[in-house]
Amino acid sequence: MALGLLRRRRSRSAPGAAPDLSLPLPAGAGAYGCEVVDPMGQPLGGAEVTVTALDSHRVAARGTTDPYGLFMATLPPGSYSVLVAAEGLTPARDNVDILAGAVLPPARVALLPARQLELPPPGTWLFDPPHTAIRFIAKHVGMAHVHGRFTRFTGGIRITPDMVDSQVSVRIDAASITTGNRTRDNHLRSADFLDVEHYPYIDFTSTRFVYRGGSRWTLNGTLTMHGTSRSVGLDTTYLGTVNGGYEQELRCAALAKAELHREDFTLNWRSMLARGIAVVGPTVQLELDVQAMYRTAETPTPPE
Repeated sequence: MALGLLRRRRSRSAPGAAPDLSLPLPAGAGAYGCEVVDPMGQPLGGAEVTVTALDSHRVAARGTTDPYGLFMATLPPGSYSVLVAAEGLTPARDNVDILAGAVLPPARVALLPARQLELPPPGTWLFDPPHTAIRFIAKHVGMAHVHGRFTRFTGGIRITPDMVDSQVSVRIDAASITTGNRTRDNHLRSADFLDVEHYPYIDFTSTRFVYRGGSRWTLNGTLTMHGTSRSVGLDTTYLGTVNGGYEQELRCAALAKAELHREDFTLNWRSMLARGIAVVGPTVQLELDVQAMYRTAETPTPPE
């Protein structure tokens, strides 16, 4: 309905004017809206928009632009990172501050043609935890999605002269899972789910990088969870390399996504409805938002 309101209000605006995003807001909420256009300045439907809270690294809103290139989300007050991406185009990222009762003027986001970004120089790159997030989205059967993340992990990337032979390794502390609900988190750590007492780590080790064009790669590898290893492919968007951070370190960044099926990892979780805990659906969406710092070729390979 919100986007319908946007379209109707836009149709009454002068040509070329930004759409008017005025609409009723829930009590205490603010709103963010954007209009995404392609390199020719035309509305871009189907672009992916991800809004992430800067303090918790949790995804607050996610969706795609409508056929008019419009996206809107109502959000709690706070600071957020907004990532806009579309196939064959360079992703765009910006930070926004949301105030209660305020509707920000719509941001016009122009996506540029994807270019072959300069790849990171060979060597070892270690994940920077304060600027890296490992998130997941699971669905309660018959209920809304549950957003969660892992707060403790180590990992890195060993870049080789031939990128396809590079390697990534990640070790996640399974007990660090958090969804914002203590009862649910304790249950996820129990033998019904991750069984962290017997399987304290979730490990991913890559086997090969496969180039998909532009800034997109598929990262093939092995994910080990709950004592079971399976081959997975991470759809990865390389975001480039910059000098930044407190010590002006050389950094690279990437966004990677995968869909996991819990039965593949022998997580045939039984119904907890009798205890008031809802059943989790069969698939989990995994997302890694990574920044890694260059640590020269002499740095030991990250733990496998």
